[in-house]
Amino acid sequence: PSFGFLFDIDGVLVRGKTPIPAAKTAFQKLVNSQGQFVVPVVFVTNAGNCLRQKKADQLSHLLGVPVSQDQVMMSHSPLRMFKRYHEKCVLVSGQGPLLDIAQDLGFCQPITIETLREKHPLLDAVDHERRPNILVTVVLFGEPVRWETNLQLIIDVLLTSGYPGNPYHHESYPHIPVLACNMDLMWVAEAQSPRFGHGTFMVCLENIYKKITGKDLKYEALMGKPSKVTYQYAEYLIRAQAAERQWKQPIQTLYAVGDNLMTDIYGANLYNRYLEENSRKAAAHCRSVLVCTGVYNPHTEVPLDTRESMTDTVFHGHRDFRFDPGLVEPDHIVPDVDAAVDLVFQLENFAP
Repeated sequence: PSFGFLFDIDGVLVRGKTPIPAAKTAFQKLVNSQGQFVVPVVFVTNAGNCLRQKKADQLSHLLGVPVSQDQVMMSHSPLRMFKRYHEKCVLVSGQGPLLDIAQDLGFCQPITIETLREKHPLLDAVDHERRPNILVTVVLFGEPVRWETNLQLIIDVLLTSGYPGNPYHHESYPHIPVLACNMDLMWVAEAQSPRFGHGTFMVCLENIYKKITGKDLKYEALMGKPSKVTYQYAEYLIRAQAAERQWKQPIQTLYAVGDNLMTDIYGANLYNRYLEENSRKAAAHCRSVLVCTGVYNPHTEVPLDTRESMTDTVFHGHRDFRFDPGLVEPDHIVPDVDAAVDLVFQLENFAP
């Protein structure tokens, strides 16, 4: 194969914990009789609340094919490359086994919001027994459970240059680095309507920070779709799979299959634009394939005259990404992931 698949998970393969029926059919076409993949496949999710191995086990169970952790890319996976922060004391926010996730990514001194709260019942910086290390970076893995606690303590850390418990001092700008994973405003589970994602939590944090200080919250890096670094890392994983299987053909095209115009489609199209401008070392194309089983509703979002309607569309993408109508137009729209696999095999003239 001279192509690879980047599959989103929520809304493409599952809704909450319920598998989408087309997913099992699709994956029977992607493996041979020994259960090996016939094309390189990476699962690119904006979820960040578990370790890669756990997500691989869930996918193996849901799809009925063996998935390895090297095929799974969580929103936080590119943090492995941010080695300059690995030795530092970082505050981590989100859900799931946060310390395990942080340590698996290479962070040596992670502290959770929970630990910070326990050490500072009154934000007491005088009692040295209770004072944690100086926090030098904030890492936002995903939306937390108790938003008000996380918002309060993250603001405390940013406005005291990492000494929570000290009085706020507005000269601490620019603030200590903030690394954020997953900018999804909404995502779909079993409910009929989309649910708040981590992007919504970030909107709250950005607005509170700006309201208090009058200045913009700055991110050192944004990870997860639609960021370029996410697709670069995903492409690296695709190439690693092809090399491991000793497939000689260079990977020319990535097919990104997703359900969300503002993350999956915007991200794939943005990366395609980057590839076209810098095609020396990377793949030649990243094609976006939109399915109708998740966030995207074929009856509301992309009318026939896209130019006129897109100017009226509310941009659900992150504040730091420019709205460009061209980037939310998918290369292909299909009913579900099974139809997506059929379409790509047809386009590539590929018969496993």
